[in-house]
Amino acid sequence: MKRILEKYEKNPVMCPEMMPQQVLYTFNPGAVLYNGEYILIMDVTTLDDIHRFWIARSKDGYNFVADKEPLNWPEPDPSHPEKCTYDPRITKIGDDYIIIYASDLGQNEARLGIVKTRDFENFQRVCIGSEYGNRNGALFPEKINGLYCRLDRPFGNELDPCSMWVSYSPDLVFWGKSEPLTYKGKPFMDGFKMGAGAVPIKTDKGWLEIYHTVSTTCNGFIYRLKACLLDIDNPAKILGYTKDFLLWPEHDYEMRGRVSNVVFTCNALPEKDGTVKIYYGAADTNIGLAEGKIQEIIDACLYE
Repeated sequence: MKRILEKYEKNPVMCPEMMPQQVLYTFNPGAVLYNGEYILIMDVTTLDDIHRFWIARSKDGYNFVADKEPLNWPEPDPSHPEKCTYDPRITKIGDDYIIIYASDLGQNEARLGIVKTRDFENFQRVCIGSEYGNRNGALFPEKINGLYCRLDRPFGNELDPCSMWVSYSPDLVFWGKSEPLTYKGKPFMDGFKMGAGAVPIKTDKGWLEIYHTVSTTCNGFIYRLKACLLDIDNPAKILGYTKDFLLWPEHDYEMRGRVSNVVFTCNALPEKDGTVKIYYGAADTNIGLAEGKIQEIIDACLYE
């Protein structure tokens, strides 16, 4: 198989050296187009070793400038005092941009938080939207069968195998009807563990989901990207998936950093010309860009 996603030749598009203040790491951004501008909400680890959200902006999708200060994040829910916030996925529904992110108290104490904005200046907390042991939440851009729908990844321990699930809500606050994704009638597992990456993209063949899959090695993990197609009306049903990797660590900026051998995405932005931009975390330290044709990814999902 040929390479479907091509990496931008001037990667990384964001790294700690490009920040207006000294920071440790920049990685795993949510991304969206807003008023003709590309916006990244990045995970940024400050010198106190806490992950905070920080916005970078670009007019052309390639040259980004970070805001002078971290994002003005709303105060945490009193029942869940956040220690770290990371891995945001941004979904536009109506006039709202809804952000589902990992709200963390510790290594195995992550919950899904939900916040919304209309201008990327003011942010309103919706809720803490899961129990402990859940992350990688990605909200579908429209209701399915009258309910909000999201991909998530429940887990018991970070070192245990875990896979992608789908959950539903009438109001973004109360979530249930959870079930694992299936392929040909059986629970789907791709790698040692896997989880949602991008907000799903609606196509005429199904919901296109870019996800991460994790392989074990003799001394750690390797994070890589693949894709699957989900049934439009029943997104728990996988119609097909890419047998080959779409993106993998191969360059120094992806293989050396806070977490080695990682490419990880929280976004996939479809363009009017049928291409997609994926801004991905590289070694939990830098941010790269990869581009490809949506139709080629769909074709790879349906290839048998």
